[in-house]
Amino acid sequence: MKRNTVQDAAVPRPGARGRPQKRAEQQRAVNTRRAILNAALTEFAEKGFDAASIRVIAERTGLQHPLITYHFRNKDILWRTTAEYAFEQIREEWDKFDETHAGMSSLDRLRAEYRALFRYTVAFPEFHRFMRQECASNNPRLKWVAKTVVMPLLDRLLPQIAALQKERVLPQMEPILFHYMMVSLTAMLSELGPEMRATSKLSADDPDVVTSYWRAVEQMVFGAAPSDTEIDTLTSRLPSSSRRG
Repeated sequence: MKRNTVQDAAVPRPGARGRPQKRAEQQRAVNTRRAILNAALTEFAEKGFDAASIRVIAERTGLQHPLITYHFRNKDILWRTTAEYAFEQIREEWDKFDETHAGMSSLDRLRAEYRALFRYTVAFPEFHRFMRQECASNNPRLKWVAKTVVMPLLDRLLPQIAALQKERVLPQMEPILFHYMMVSLTAMLSELGPEMRATSKLSADDPDVVTSYWRAVEQMVFGAAPSDTEIDTLTSRLPSSSRRG
């Protein structure tokens, strides 16, 4: 007996109807989690761990307090996940270079990695403030984030720095000192932006300020300014209201 293939094709397979709904639910969960972590980054950056409030984080996201604790059982878990979330975004930017810039020189790769870090901190100025809160005291969270999140990044960067120093293309100092010098340069606009606005009326999220500052940094440190294409990426994550044109 022949099967009616047209009719059979029109009948969805078991579970097929539920898949789009399941994917939508999964995406909503991802978006909710991301919103919570972005709000937590701001809350921890502004107040530090002890003064930060999960209820305020819920208010920042427009979510109910129990939904926050459903995703993150307590404030310590939320803080640690927030730290991992922030650094993961930076690491993902770096990993893209392996896929799209295989022929990049060692110096250009290091420049691009610090440029990506700067780009992230311009878009999310809370990041350095979040870390600064923990550096104010030698607490278990600082030790945890140093070992769990920061060291894997240093294991990637420090050998690159040391190799380029041997080639005499970077300043001669301990590689870790070079790294933290660069971190301080990436943090300048997010850390000192409010003071700069008060003293000069310049805004740290003005694309012209962002690009002119980082051009000068790369020129001074690496001996070459980024190209127009490279510099255009710096402001791509800024809120649209901050961009010119």
